[in-house]
Amino acid sequence: FKKIDVLINNAANNYGPGSNSRKTKLEFFDEKIWETDLNVGLKGAMLCTKIFGAKMNKQSSGGIIINISSDLGIISPDNRIYQKGYVKPVSYSVVKHGLNGLTKYTASYWANKNVRCNAIAPGGINNNQNKKFLRKIKKVIPLGRLAKKNEYNDLILFLCSEASSYMTGSIVVADGGRTII
Repeated sequence: FKKIDVLINNAANNYGPGSNSRKTKLEFFDEKIWETDLNVGLKGAMLCTKIFGAKMNKQSSGGIIINISSDLGIISPDNRIYQKGYVKPVSYSVVKHGLNGLTKYTASYWANKNVRCNAIAPGGINNNQNKKFLRKIKKVIPLGRLAKKNEYNDLILFLCSEASSYMTGSIVVADGGRTII
C-alpha cells in the first residue's frame, strides 16, 4: 500500500475483573509490572503514533489515529466491585489517562497536516465474568449492563469515516453512563 489511512492503538496488559497478586496492590506495587504495563500500553502507543503519524503527516490526505482508552481513563477504578482481594492495578488507569493526554497532544500537534486523533473510552464488555462481579458492576452503570462484544464497532467506523471529519482531540465516552455518576 502506498499510504496509511488509520492507526488504532489498542495494546494494554489486561487485568479483566482485577488482579489478586500482592504485587499489584498499590502499597506493594512491583516496579517491573509498572514498567511493563507502561511500556505496552503507553510507550507502545507513543511509538506507533510517532512512526505512523510521521508518515501520515507527509501524506496530502493526512490520516486518522484512534487510541483505545477506557472509562477508567476518565474515572478511577472502584475496587469494591472486584472479588475480595482483587484490585484493578494502578498502572491500568495511569496508562488509560495517559492515552487521553497523548490523544489531545497528537490532535493539536498535527492538526495543520490533516492528521486527526481521537480516542474512545469504552466501558467493560460482557465476557463471561463471574455473576457476583456482574451484579456489582451493573449497579454502577445507569444502563444496567456491560457492553456487548461488538457494540463498539460502529463507533470505531464513525471515527475512521468522513462523518467525523470535524473531530480531533475528542475522547468519546461509551460506557453505559458509568462516568456520569
